[in-house]
Amino acid sequence: MSVAHDPLSLLLAEKGVLLADGATGTNLFAQGLQAGEAPELWNEDEPEKIVKLHQDFVDAGADIILTNSFGGTRHRLKLHNAQDRVFELNRKAAQIARSVADKAGRKVIVAGSVGPTGELLIPLGALSYEDAVAAFAEQMEGLKAGGADVAWIETMSSPEEIRAAAEAAVKVGMPYTYTGSFDTAGKTMMGLEPKDIHGVAKDVGEGPLAVGANCGVGASDILASLLDMTDADPSATVIVKGNCGIPEYRGAEIYYSGTPPLMADYARLARDAGAKIIGGCCGTSCGHLAAMRQALDSYTPGPRPTIETIVDRIGPLRNKTASESTAAGAGRERRGRRRD
Repeated sequence: MSVAHDPLSLLLAEKGVLLADGATGTNLFAQGLQAGEAPELWNEDEPEKIVKLHQDFVDAGADIILTNSFGGTRHRLKLHNAQDRVFELNRKAAQIARSVADKAGRKVIVAGSVGPTGELLIPLGALSYEDAVAAFAEQMEGLKAGGADVAWIETMSSPEEIRAAAEAAVKVGMPYTYTGSFDTAGKTMMGLEPKDIHGVAKDVGEGPLAVGANCGVGASDILASLLDMTDADPSATVIVKGNCGIPEYRGAEIYYSGTPPLMADYARLARDAGAKIIGGCCGTSCGHLAAMRQALDSYTPGPRPTIETIVDRIGPLRNKTASESTAAGAGRERRGRRRD
């Protein structure tokens, strides 16, 4: 097996476990981003606020910062009449993150955030696989030009869309990672189970540097998904980037229940469950991330957690696990066959 020389693999080999950053959207809303605004436009309109976002995460101890480019495909940007600015907005996103990373005084990875197009692929929707590859490649060309180290494909539901993004990364010459959002009865909205994440694009190029889960429901649920992923392939490099506790509506505002001590415990449990890249998603502030950094730096290995341990320490699951929902579906199918 060849030794990987990309920056992410090298830093992983050096440190063993890496801390990824926290929420982009939540923290930009705190800086004044309005609901319905495209965060990506701030790369050109409010670059100092994006610098602050990245700098705060680096100061909190992040080893990996994600570019402000989650909705950076032409399909997402078209909603804001910015579909002709894909390359520039993504290049600027990567340049801003790169400028912060390069001044950090230690190695910080710039991960080019690539979210779903928001379109359904044929036959469920109108987007062809080839057009999806082209759209992701267009975005990644900008991220690469701006200095991103890796294409960070995230919050995906469709295995086909993950493959399209992976193919695009290979096409533009970038190493890649990918994560699913297991928010529907322990599976992605399109039915992908955590245990099956490893095989989605392992044959695309040299395969992913890492795979895993992000976003979804809450910290307990993503840890349950993590157990399934590391159980399915204990040798894989697995990413977990969970929401900060449980999202709750308070009036028109979304509030996340996770405290810094809770997210620190989440980080410890994630480490015990086999994750190699641990971060936070929606609701995760720099204060939460600093607590996670401290938890990982002072880490004492514990036993591999059970679902019961997770629930006891982090709180109840909001969803069934993938295995429970699959078993429930199989039970309904058997009952249905008996009625025939």
